[in-house]
Amino acid sequence: MKYSILLTALLAGSCFIAKAQEAKPEDTEIWEPIPKVVTPGKTFRDAPSDAIILFDGKGLDKWEQADDDSPAKWDINGDILTVNKKYGNIKTKQSFTNYQLHIEWRVPASITGTGQARGNSGIFLASLGKGDAGYELQVLDSYNNKTYVNGMAGSLYKQVIPLANPGRKPGEWQTYDVVWTAPTFNEDGSMKTPAKATVFFNGVIVENNFELLGPTQYIGKPHYQKHGPAPIKLQAHGDKSEPLSYRNIWIREL
Repeated sequence: MKYSILLTALLAGSCFIAKAQEAKPEDTEIWEPIPKVVTPGKTFRDAPSDAIILFDGKGLDKWEQADDDSPAKWDINGDILTVNKKYGNIKTKQSFTNYQLHIEWRVPASITGTGQARGNSGIFLASLGKGDAGYELQVLDSYNNKTYVNGMAGSLYKQVIPLANPGRKPGEWQTYDVVWTAPTFNEDGSMKTPAKATVFFNGVIVENNFELLGPTQYIGKPHYQKHGPAPIKLQAHGDKSEPLSYRNIWIREL
């Protein structure tokens, strides 16, 4: 019996070697579809040729107030967009599914307050309605500012701790580069595949393809409810510290 097994193995091995010898490099070459040509920006900050420019200082035509869809009313000074807490959150007019996002933000050098009341804002990678509903990437002064670590800058709010804290001092510009994969749902509304996020904070990866448990929650546990494409929302947080600013916001749909 053992000789029969050995013979079978030898024959199988010989067949594999013969097929390998007959194989050609062309057998594993794929020629189509040809990827589209994208011209990269001159630096990592610059938008590539296929990006949608969400804000570059030329107005807020891509944005609206989150609560009533009226024209966005935050303050523009040159190429800088500053939160106006009087008017509340703003969101993109366009909805997105999967994308690459670049956004820069700055906490004022004169910032006051501590913990969550120090330069607080948020980037909702998919906004699911009024208020703070959605999937929030936290924006906060995390330079020598103690708070709960699943609520510091670079966290997906109250779901995951950043892998590092590369935050710069108040008054200096910070950069987020995000790859967002939207969740998918079954016909009965149950979650099929979870939302995923990869986040680079000032060039340092702080979230590595993290699978979210659902929309982020201030109180309670997250859970999924079926939804489709969604806008991106910027938060006007209700803390009493000086408002922070954004600039150079662009997105590539994937």
